[in-house]
Amino acid sequence: MVTSATAPAVFDLEARLDLYRVQLTLRKFEARAYDLFLENLVKGTSHLSLGQEAIAAGVAAAMRPDDWTFATYRGHAHTLARGVPMTPVMAELLGRTNGLMAGKGGSMHLTSVEHGVMGSYAIIGAHLPIACGAAWSAQYRGTDQVAVCFFGDGSVNIGAFHEALNFAAIWKLPVVFICENNLWMEYTRTSEVTAVANPAADRASAYGLESIIVDGNDAEAVYAVASAAIERARAGEGPSMIEATTYRHGGHSRADPGKYRPDSEVAEWLAKDPIPRYRAFLLEVGATEEQLVAIEEDVTAAVERAVDEAKAGDVPGEEYLMKDLWADGGSSWRN
Repeated sequence: MVTSATAPAVFDLEARLDLYRVQLTLRKFEARAYDLFLENLVKGTSHLSLGQEAIAAGVAAAMRPDDWTFATYRGHAHTLARGVPMTPVMAELLGRTNGLMAGKGGSMHLTSVEHGVMGSYAIIGAHLPIACGAAWSAQYRGTDQVAVCFFGDGSVNIGAFHEALNFAAIWKLPVVFICENNLWMEYTRTSEVTAVANPAADRASAYGLESIIVDGNDAEAVYAVASAAIERARAGEGPSMIEATTYRHGGHSRADPGKYRPDSEVAEWLAKDPIPRYRAFLLEVGATEEQLVAIEEDVTAAVERAVDEAKAGDVPGEEYLMKDLWADGGSSWRN
């Protein structure tokens, strides 16, 4: 088993400041989305990744623009980390026509092919075989693109998880599977319903893969293992599976207060919050307080601009009901 606690010195200070900016953007965006949910402006529910930002930021930094991201319904952070602007993401949450999918997809179905974000999937584990399909297309076409597939610890007991890993291993597909293990399957502690201690990593050997565990609250550690796995896939050496240990600060969704989790456990993990932890590290390696404050003020202002721009979008009318349902863009042919 390979366990990564710290990353090698692969970042200069400027790159580290950029990594801090990305993590902070994900945090402030979702915190603001939570406020808007409480104001009844976010349509439907939402699943936030507050506390898990280091995974999205670290992996995205290791990817090429033409690589592909496949995410779960907890996909805001992964979408933004790939470079999708905040305004269309926020507008999608608000159900406005200036959203990524004109307000029709909502929080759980964010997609931006232009940025390599190949969808957020609401069905548990459903996207793992789809990521294999994308990886197979890259292999078949002779490109060196890589599919990166994120999933929660709740997916590891789903049949599609095992089918996808087996298929990827047999065909040596250029796909990297990343389990965001936040210890809880919706409302159930993962360890209570899973036969192994490390729900993803302990299954890796069954498919001939290395068992890789990384501190998912350390963005540079995540970057290091993700870079190695992505380059391995790009070189034709097949898939990898990474288990990133982390913790969501809130409940499963915005309708869930998360009271089933012990207060002591929540407090322990809040003390491991990746963002103040990385901020303190930056000060140790030469960043100044002034630099960090400037980033924080800039990110806060950018999020507020995105909120204002998203709110200015129109609510979809009847003309959107049957739009983009079929390959030709409409549904009239069925009549």
